[in-house]
Amino acid sequence: MIRLGESTDAYGDAGVDVTRGYRALDLMRSHIEATQALKPAGLPGVVGGVGGFAGLFDIGGGRLLAAGADGVGTKLKLATLAGRHDTIGIDCVAMCVNDVACCGAQPLFFLDYIASGRTDPQRVADVVAGVANGCTQAGCALLGGETAEMPGFYAGDDYDLAGFAVGIVDKDNLWDGKVNTKVGDVLIGLTSSGPHSNGFSLIRQVFSEERLKSDQALLDALLAPTRIYVKELMALQSSPTMAGGRVHGAAHITGGGFFENIPRMLPPGLSAKIDRSTWQVPAVFDELAKAGNVSEHDMFGTFNMGIGLVVAVEPDAIYEARDAMYDAGGHPVIIGEVVPGDGEVLFV
Repeated sequence: MIRLGESTDAYGDAGVDVTRGYRALDLMRSHIEATQALKPAGLPGVVGGVGGFAGLFDIGGGRLLAAGADGVGTKLKLATLAGRHDTIGIDCVAMCVNDVACCGAQPLFFLDYIASGRTDPQRVADVVAGVANGCTQAGCALLGGETAEMPGFYAGDDYDLAGFAVGIVDKDNLWDGKVNTKVGDVLIGLTSSGPHSNGFSLIRQVFSEERLKSDQALLDALLAPTRIYVKELMALQSSPTMAGGRVHGAAHITGGGFFENIPRMLPPGLSAKIDRSTWQVPAVFDELAKAGNVSEHDMFGTFNMGIGLVVAVEPDAIYEARDAMYDAGGHPVIIGEVVPGDGEVLFV
């Protein structure tokens, strides 16, 4: 086993300092936790704490609501550069519903928020068309949203997009990797469509606007919508051969790549061992690493590198799990296993 080489902090050089986010979370944690003892409408209330892929709320009757919020970051800049706004909404839905589904929850509904300096009706309609497309893929309703016009705040054609998803899961079917993942569990990866919606500040530093405008194939690869994995994960929930808690956890590989997200489904004392020869890294990542002289460590610590979601399952259930996700339209690959360790992601 090897650990990837030292980081060159390429993401920091592109203006994104993840340590500021960690510090902000530390500062806000007490304020968040102060609300979590509340029991609105006499319901049992919040389950767990901050840090999971989805927040969980016990509504009684053995059922939990799972909720998540996210955006698409500076990928919006590429959508504006290309004049394409009908797929960025898919990205927004995907970033939220994939998080919600990581605990085994079926997304129920979605809301969006679109803000700009000046409302362009056709652009808003295109964005919402993408949101509706994503909701259809996830099997959830587009319940509502907000369009805000903020002159003097957003410049030119800039706009922002955020989303909020709520799902539901039976307590008995909850996937809590921090509790259930065990040594020997097999890691199954679901392939990505490319960078999804992460690392675009670095991407935009490496590839100039002139390069992107002149290289249609590269622009298409970067704008490929984030894959939505709800059908594959719900196939595991509904499969009779996967019943009884044989799925132990799931991790959505977003910002922070492998190193930040896979440990979020590992209990203390465990690590993930990944065999990098088991899948083909999409060419766009190789091109990015070469053009920007980005270290291997930074690539795996910023991007999904071709694996958008990882599921931990019992070793005697790997083929049932793989087949269920394949039949649901996914591209599952057995990529590694859980081993004793200290929360690391190790590569062979």
